[in-house]
Amino acid sequence: MTDLLKKYLFQDHSVRVQALKLDEAWRTGLAHQSYPPCVQRLLGELAAAAVLLAANIKFDGSLVLQLQGDGPVSLIVVECTSDLSIRATASLREGLAVPRNGSLQSLLNSQGQGRFIVVLDPRQRNATMQPYQGVVPLEGDSVAQVLEHYMRTSEQLDTRLWLAADAGHASGLLLQRMPDQGGVQGPAPGHDTWDRAVALASTLEPGELLELDTDTLIHRLFWEESLLAFDPQAVRWHCPCTRERVANMLRMLGQEEVEDILSQRNQIDVSCNFCGKPYQFDAIDCTRLFTNPQDTPPSGAGSIH
Repeated sequence: MTDLLKKYLFQDHSVRVQALKLDEAWRTGLAHQSYPPCVQRLLGELAAAAVLLAANIKFDGSLVLQLQGDGPVSLIVVECTSDLSIRATASLREGLAVPRNGSLQSLLNSQGQGRFIVVLDPRQRNATMQPYQGVVPLEGDSVAQVLEHYMRTSEQLDTRLWLAADAGHASGLLLQRMPDQGGVQGPAPGHDTWDRAVALASTLEPGELLELDTDTLIHRLFWEESLLAFDPQAVRWHCPCTRERVANMLRMLGQEEVEDILSQRNQIDVSCNFCGKPYQFDAIDCTRLFTNPQDTPPSGAGSIH
């Protein structure tokens, strides 16, 4: 398993370090999704950030990060569960060209109406555990800056992020200043450690996040520091779409509409709205939908084309 999140603490427990490099999981996620390189980069950076942040949630559920835009890109969204299963997708606005060297602001915030949304969604909901949603303006020139601004203003946590992504990898490094036992960020003792950690991480050269494995990266940055290492956590790509769910969606359309679609083409092609995975149903498959109905609850996890 190469896709591992690795966690460390500085010896005085005042600074958390997390590092991640996604290879197989990221390439799996892109297998059925094709985006311009600038959009792919933003999606990969948000995916890496979601894993880094989801690793610290204290409940069974998921963290959802959304970049909601008014430019050529209408939405970039990543979901990461508490067991570090991720899925991610982007939606482009029809009729608007994506600039070759588009930036976060030009792609998502050209009219100043872009938003960054954080959703914490517990699997089991009760009186003390309800979904949370935070919405802030899209401030910053990069995904890292957007997240740092959110964490500083909404969570009151000093957080620094370094993110990178291309077609083969999505990587990230997170530094977070830990609160003291009273819930307030530590003053004197941890202040020097925080400044030193940020200064060391800021020596990262462009491309190192993508080129180096996590162990080499951490050693190169913090070889003079005493870090407490925790057990690594595996990360995987997972979208819950299945052929069975798509079949139930077609059953919901009804036999008459399905047959009408088949009369215009040889098969029905359905793609998952989230991950883009294709599903095909020919005439025989569609006949079986209505002669052998299943009791599985319906799901609308696809679009017909």
